Amino acid sequence: MEKILKQIAFIHEIDKLKYIQRKTRLFGSDRCENDAEHSWHLALMTIVLAEHSNVPIDVLKVLKMVLIHDIVEIDAGDIFLYDTQLNHTNTEAEHKAAERIFGLLPPEQAAELIEIWGEFETGLTAEAKFARSMDRLEPLLQNFSNKGGTWKTYDVGFEKVFDKKQAIKHGASDLWDFAQTILNESVERGYLRKTTE
Repeated sequence: MEKILKQIAFIHEIDKLKYIQRKTRLFGSDRCENDAEHSWHLALMTIVLAEHSNVPIDVLKVLKMVLIHDIVEIDAGDIFLYDTQLNHTNTEAEHKAAERIFGLLPPEQAAELIEIWGEFETGLTAEAKFARSMDRLEPLLQNFSNKGGTWKTYDVGFEKVFDKKQAIKHGASDLWDFAQTILNESVERGYLRKTTE
């Protein structure tokens, strides 16, 4: 019973992910997505696009990564990828959040999820690279569908977007080729401005 109670406590806690608003809007919408919607979308993208991974991957592990990668934002908050003041990389606050939130689970489950979360953050394994490809591809598709979306709202230029989106190629070079087509088309359509020629 104690194990079940810990698991249920974790399930209650992660419901808070539904209240963490992201800057990116849903496809063809004015409504911003929340972290839970984002994670769900990445999970389905993983199932559909796994064949494009640069190397064979453990899809179940990638699914775990994309479903838990933003759970730390319950405590640490969401940092916009293009924020000019705050660093989007791993922070001490995120590590503390991982320990607290995953620590609600029984020790073995907590250790597994903390390890998977850390693997995603480090981004060195094939699974982490593919998971990060999904994480960078989804908002690109959303911004394209919204005629620039957050790129226009926050005046983010092509070079910065291109630089951040290059992570896609490390996990799925085919999808990076596709992403570059979308980025170039975004410039042509006026969704994304080039800051240099």
